[in-house]
Amino acid sequence: MTVNQGFRLSLAKIAAALAVVVLLVSAYLALGRTKSVPDATFVLLSGEKLTTRDLRGKVYIVDFWATSCATCVKEMPQMIETYNKFKGPDFDFVAVSMKYDPPAYVRNYTRTRQLPFKVTIDADGSLERKFYDVEMTPTTFVVDKQGRILKRILGEPDFQVFHRLIEQALAQPA
Repeated sequence: MTVNQGFRLSLAKIAAALAVVVLLVSAYLALGRTKSVPDATFVLLSGEKLTTRDLRGKVYIVDFWATSCATCVKEMPQMIETYNKFKGPDFDFVAVSMKYDPPAYVRNYTRTRQLPFKVTIDADGSLERKFYDVEMTPTTFVVDKQGRILKRILGEPDFQVFHRLIEQALAQPA
């Protein structure tokens, strides 16, 4: 082996070692990226106030939607089914209508569709901003009992996967 070949072999080993280090660091950072739910206050259609701190110890869904969103309207019966399947002391659901959704439409939709979960109107867009800049509807967050966001779902969820995630979160200790 020549000096030049030995040097190339050493460089290849160093490059391989650096690649492994980069992969390990990336994996470590990805694991640490679990975001906490932001401190937020929901003013419900009932006038009641509910905070993310109040929901600590529960698994809950925060679903950003709009009455003008075809996918939101399509998925709403399944969201109702999801709520009814899991409702109880360890589970909650807050539907957040977007700031551009007329309040009268939201109230009418909530009443006529008999939405069984909590509904709030994000009149000033502050909830959209606090929840990591929601821009698209539907956007659904699954939050665990410790207040960590387990999943952010853009668009209609795969309801089998969605329900499995909720079941797994409910099975975890508070």
